[in-house]
Amino acid sequence: MEELSDIRREIDEIDEELLRLICRRMDCSRRVAAYKQSRNLPILNQEREDAILSQVRENAQRLDTEGDGYDDAAALVFAVMMDVSRALQHKRLGAGEALRRQIGQAGCCFPPAGSPRVACAGCAGAYADEAAALLFPHCAPRFVESFADVFDEVREGRADYGVVPVENSCTGSVHEVYDLVMKHRFTIAGAVEVPIRHCLLAVKGADPAGLKTVYSHPQGLLQCSERLATLGLEPRTHSNTAAAARMVAEKEDPTVGAVSSERAAELYGLDIIERNIQNIDNNSTRFIVITRSLTIPADADRISLIFSLPHVTGSLYRVLARFAAAGLNLTKLESRPTRDRPAVGDKFTYVFYLDFEGSLSQPGTADLLCALSEELPFFTFLGNYREQGPSAAQSAYNI
Repeated sequence: MEELSDIRREIDEIDEELLRLICRRMDCSRRVAAYKQSRNLPILNQEREDAILSQVRENAQRLDTEGDGYDDAAALVFAVMMDVSRALQHKRLGAGEALRRQIGQAGCCFPPAGSPRVACAGCAGAYADEAAALLFPHCAPRFVESFADVFDEVREGRADYGVVPVENSCTGSVHEVYDLVMKHRFTIAGAVEVPIRHCLLAVKGADPAGLKTVYSHPQGLLQCSERLATLGLEPRTHSNTAAAARMVAEKEDPTVGAVSSERAAELYGLDIIERNIQNIDNNSTRFIVITRSLTIPADADRISLIFSLPHVTGSLYRVLARFAAAGLNLTKLESRPTRDRPAVGDKFTYVFYLDFEGSLSQPGTADLLCALSEELPFFTFLGNYREQGPSAAQSAYNI
């Protein structure tokens, strides 16, 4: 039997030769870029790439004498190699002119000076109110009824910014907000993670044993579902956690409670029957700031995108591999069915929302996004912004 060291030595020799060949191939890609630029040719030639991969599979099957599936492995390696070669061509040709212009015209100040108009859903004491207090410490928000209303306030120019939740550590994504983000495609100027400490509230002097129903936003009820079930309370949905607290205060019914914040109890004169009733101790919600004008602060550390994919096998993997090759850490990938594009056969088409850690000031990041903006069927750059963590959020209301 062969020694492992001998096999590894042979692998090292092959890898060294492969590296020389890959670099040689990339040199050819650079020359191809110059040729295409001089003749105004498109960078992507899908027909040629498909033909290459078909030939690679055929040759790999022929060389795979023991039937171990070399054709799939070889096709994957060649597909990634063509992707990075194409990325080099995009970089050499300065691809993504529209996106580069958008980035170059972005503002750099967030939060802005003065008193910007800020909208959020609910009423005073809502968790969005806490998020707004941290993000805009010298500004009182304008409250509207729903998340859709927040987007409408920004769209109609009645608000400069909107603060909306996008995901919770317990119940996951707020799909309604992601759908609104994809519909309006406003830019994102900032984000904050707010610790969520739900309380069970009731009117002053209410007997905890006499509570029968409890109101809150659907997300709040889900996040406290285990404790509410244990207490035998009937959950009923309301537009917002703080609005539910206000409604309970107005009803003055000792059998009705609300799931809301300690701040809401203070504002609306309610008793706190029980604190921290959420299903998990480290419950938190991530809020983003939407706006119509792109702002990229110097300390930006998060980037968000929306894009669609060609309807071909492996297209998502190949796009995500580009981020891995650039050393970028993905933090969120959300897919939503879209009505804007026709279905393929009897299947939905999907739009993807992507977050990753990074800054456009990092070498290669802007080049990657500009390349994708030209290659993908649909691409929207939502913003490069700073995300504040939960430790900072705890000071918003001294909670």
